[in-house]
Amino acid sequence: MASMANRANPLLAKLPHFLTWRPLGFRTICMGRLGFATQSQLEPDPPTPVAGTKVLDIAKEEFEIGSRLITLDTGKIARFANGAVILGMDETKVLSTVAAAKGDAVRDFLPLTVDYQEKQFAQGVIPNTFMRREGAPKERELLCGRLIDRPIRPLFPSGFYHEVQVMASVLSSDGKQDPDVMAANATSAALMLSDIPWGGPIGVIRIGRISGKFIINPTMDELSLSDLNLVYACTKDKTLMIDVQAREISEKDLDAGLRLAHPEAVKYLEPQIRLAAKAGKCKKEYKLSMISDRTLEKVSNLAEVPIEAVFTDPSYGKFERGEALDKITQDVKRALEEEFDEESLKVLPKAVDTVRKKVVRRRIINEGFRVDGRRLDEVRPLYCEAGSFPILHGSSIFSRGDTQVLCTVTLGAPGDAQRLESIVGPPKKRFMLHYSFPPFSINEVGKRVGLNRREVGHGTLAEKALLAVLPPEDDFPYTVRINSEVMASDGSTSMATVCGGSMALMDAGIPLREHVAGISVGLVSEVDPSTGTIKDYRILTDILGLEDHLGDMDFKIAGTRKGITSIQLDIKPAGIPLDIICECLEPALKGRLQILDRMDQEIKVPHTQDDRNSPRLGYISKKNSPRLATLKFSNDALRRLIGPLGVLKRKMEEETGARISVSDGSLTIVAKNHAVMEKVLEKVDFIVGREIEIGGIYKGIVTSVKEYGAFVEFNGGQQGLLHVSELSHEPVSRVSEVVSVGQQLSLMCIGQDVRGNIKLSLKATLPRPGSDTNNAVEGSVPPVKEEPNIWASVGEVSDEQEKQSSLSEELSGSNYKMSEVNLSASVPPILIRSAAECDEEEKSAASSRNAKSTTSPGGASKPSRSDCGVFPMKNIKKSKLVLQKEGEKESNSIFRSEDGDADKEDEFEASISVKNLKIGTKLIAKVYQIRTRGLVLDLGGGLRGMYRFETNEKRDFVVGEEIRVECSSFSGKGIPVVSLVDAQ
Repeated sequence: MASMANRANPLLAKLPHFLTWRPLGFRTICMGRLGFATQSQLEPDPPTPVAGTKVLDIAKEEFEIGSRLITLDTGKIARFANGAVILGMDETKVLSTVAAAKGDAVRDFLPLTVDYQEKQFAQGVIPNTFMRREGAPKERELLCGRLIDRPIRPLFPSGFYHEVQVMASVLSSDGKQDPDVMAANATSAALMLSDIPWGGPIGVIRIGRISGKFIINPTMDELSLSDLNLVYACTKDKTLMIDVQAREISEKDLDAGLRLAHPEAVKYLEPQIRLAAKAGKCKKEYKLSMISDRTLEKVSNLAEVPIEAVFTDPSYGKFERGEALDKITQDVKRALEEEFDEESLKVLPKAVDTVRKKVVRRRIINEGFRVDGRRLDEVRPLYCEAGSFPILHGSSIFSRGDTQVLCTVTLGAPGDAQRLESIVGPPKKRFMLHYSFPPFSINEVGKRVGLNRREVGHGTLAEKALLAVLPPEDDFPYTVRINSEVMASDGSTSMATVCGGSMALMDAGIPLREHVAGISVGLVSEVDPSTGTIKDYRILTDILGLEDHLGDMDFKIAGTRKGITSIQLDIKPAGIPLDIICECLEPALKGRLQILDRMDQEIKVPHTQDDRNSPRLGYISKKNSPRLATLKFSNDALRRLIGPLGVLKRKMEEETGARISVSDGSLTIVAKNHAVMEKVLEKVDFIVGREIEIGGIYKGIVTSVKEYGAFVEFNGGQQGLLHVSELSHEPVSRVSEVVSVGQQLSLMCIGQDVRGNIKLSLKATLPRPGSDTNNAVEGSVPPVKEEPNIWASVGEVSDEQEKQSSLSEELSGSNYKMSEVNLSASVPPILIRSAAECDEEEKSAASSRNAKSTTSPGGASKPSRSDCGVFPMKNIKKSKLVLQKEGEKESNSIFRSEDGDADKEDEFEASISVKNLKIGTKLIAKVYQIRTRGLVLDLGGGLRGMYRFETNEKRDFVVGEEIRVECSSFSGKGIPVVSLVDAQ
């Protein structure tokens, strides 16, 4: 650029340097001309505009409760909301906002909506849904919303019917604290900051108990060890809400926990008041929909007397009483229409309801009588029925007065457990209770839509009550679902669900520790208008639906004889003293015990297994009901069952209609009925097999037919020998006349030889001649009559024996173990070789040794190991005994041990079997039979052996003579080899 300027103006290159200084006002290059710059050209360029820093008006409060530092922040985010607060505890942060609709309210109720949401970003996880975003509210979110709603609703002023919405969301979570209680306290602080009229603040606290010690604000890890999960909400001096899940905590301990929780919850109040003083708004004047005194007096004069007549007549039922009250309302309406009183007509339903409430409460307080004529502590008539629908896993009907519920139990595999995606708590739930309240239960018309907050809340309350008595997951790994269908409702349907659910669980055979029952307690109080304190009250046991509507509280308490398992307290006034709440525990216990006594009369212990032929199908007591079985297998066997990419598993499910669930080391099958279950088990047994029991019945397929019998594949590919003598009770000349290749048979396992080869019998499953019945059932173990010893001939030994010998290796690597039974008392002994066969084996072995032997220094030939023939021999220096195992029966034979001293003998008793026969074991054997080349010896306990004569050895043995032998080694196939200790 400078060279271009020089070419345009040659004088520029000759200017002194100081004349080009800009401070002197000398223009450098401008359109190729030299000159002085103007003043505007000397001013620097204006700076680029920079955004100013916004200062946020943030208010913050910090305080400590139960060794936890808690913070309240406002003014940083959600500044347009009527009230917004972030409550933090450790690294868990919860935002709660409130807003109220503008305009006049034209309704007669408070439309309060509480939405609680846990988004997965709070724990750094992307949702595992197809759209990868959160969908409809989950059950936990609905329950947390109810937990916030219940304590704040009673504190809105009477007549305030403007729409209010509370939205609470978890911003971050470290998994240590449950955000539900934090959201409730944040909502209270947000309402205090807003201009919405509200009678707060409130404090909400969680209490746990480990080893008898109460813990304030327990972590999730501590809650998993706690036998109490108490959530308590209150104002400065009154209780607003209680929610309890416990493991049979006594009333005394619960009383202590409540009295500890109140002062701790009050600690939340002062920080909220200070925060509202810093950043709160002035409360706005909202229009309240109140009934004028003139209207209330006019309606009372017209309706009070006939309403009192209806409520004093105990003969009225629920619907008859309702029809009579509707008729009274219509009469009052006609009277007001005649007077053209439009103001009173607008609030007529609310005014009549106020008069009804006044009449009922006055009669209970003054006279101690209730709407249906019961005493204050009297429980309605009960009806219990277990096993109402035998084809189901479990079922029951429970009625208390006009309230009736039908409960059913369905068992599933562990894989059927509900998967949870909450940011805290367990990842799955194996026990579920689903409560349903159809419109017909109150004779109304309606439609079913999605999850209902009330149904979710009532179902969870009953679920918590029953969870305390379920067996541990290690003992009972199945998934359990209870369906509670409300058939008729007149109060306390959730507590009826607890009672019906407990009976249905026992009907299903689930080993509950004991029954659980629930009852609802109500309160009717008289308040001093000047002070607002309660001057008189009555506690009602087992309240009706009308008493719930017209009373002050609904206190639901469920538990066993030992203690309380769940509680839910909802109130209508702005708080009830804690002393009255604790006083309600005693009448609730008395009513609960009455209900438990009636339930025990119907079913006291869980049903047991009736189907004796299928011992693997546990916890299902009805033969035609859906079935459930759990089997144990090795992981290799499970892989064979599942197949590549689960092909075999899906094929079995499609063919049978059953559901198969596979977990680590176990297989769970859920079938519709007994026939489907047997079909699935047959397929499973054929693929992977099951535990082999002597006397058990198995289905197999004939793979080959030989002269001496047939080989059968069964139990997941295992091989067994069906000997010709085991084909029929009648003599069989040819094996092919009875069985053929590919034929499917039901066979009994009658034994196993020393090498693990399995012996099968067909005739054991057939009726004996002259008998019309056959008691052999698959899976059973019938006794087998002892038969005489039979030695197999040499001609029956073929190359198929090599195939049989591999069975021992296959069995040793299998999951199944042969049951140890007394073979000598139940099945014929299993003999492998006769003496003639042994002679042939010795000739073959001698030929091999002569061909391969080497000469020792002393001139004797040194034998080498022979691997040919049926009996492989090891190098020996003395005479040998080839032992044969016939069974594993324990005997009291006397063994003698020698230490090289001929004069010293030690006698002892032991069991003769391959397991305890070791090298060096010395025992006494009897001569059983004398052959040309040796002796057949009886070793006792079902063991046979053979002693081979050596050259120049005496052979004057006598049958029955005792000789001493010593086990010197074992052959290549595990057959014991013994030597003679001293010649006779």
